[in-house]
Amino acid sequence: MKIAFTTSSLEGYGLNRIFRFAKELGFDGLELVQSRKNLDTTDANYINALCKEYDLPVLAIQTQDSSKSRQILDAVDIAKTIGTKIIVIKSPKFFDFKYTEWLKTEVPKIRERESISIALENSPDDTILGFIPATAMNSVNDLKKFKHACLNTAYASSKKQNIIDLLMSMKNYLVHIHLTNVKQNHYGVLPQNGSLPMESFLAKIKQEDYKGTIALDINPKYLHVGKEDEMKKLLLEAKEFCLKYI
Repeated sequence: MKIAFTTSSLEGYGLNRIFRFAKELGFDGLELVQSRKNLDTTDANYINALCKEYDLPVLAIQTQDSSKSRQILDAVDIAKTIGTKIIVIKSPKFFDFKYTEWLKTEVPKIRERESISIALENSPDDTILGFIPATAMNSVNDLKKFKHACLNTAYASSKKQNIIDLLMSMKNYLVHIHLTNVKQNHYGVLPQNGSLPMESFLAKIKQEDYKGTIALDINPKYLHVGKEDEMKKLLLEAKEFCLKYI
């Protein structure tokens, strides 16, 4: 089991500094979140150079929220260049039938051809007009059918799902975890500070011998990004909190 944090948790810093922070704080690696606002996140050669400079792997790549087939194929190319074996994608928009079908039919072929896991993240409880789901492929059964899953603990709570029950239901398909807490309906809280039963969840992960990566997925405002000493202290506390239970 490895512990990382998402690069989006330190949004505002360049990738070089984010790699340096991860190395200084003793994380096992990073989850690279691709962004149109930061072209470094799609530059395979630059990312590869940072991995070598800091002797730190990119343990997963998360594609952009609005990604389509082209962006996923580009992420696969980057993953092959930098040696990453997991790509995390978001659920497609509810009415994007073409992309939904592509995910169902083409992703299994890509996985087999490239030996890379493309994992679907569970979705938050968002709706259109108050009753139409905002995304397709957003149920537990959909995640199981997709075969490779990423569990976001905060998104689970938005659907009033018990995160430990969901873990047990998905354990045979789970390749990645986004660890993030909730406080007063705000997502992205540090794991040790919110209302979810993180101690029990982490202990269950250990008991079930989970082999994947746990990536801290924190809203930058809760890390006080921009105040370097305070940010590093909070990240270190979050990592040590996880280690205490796993």
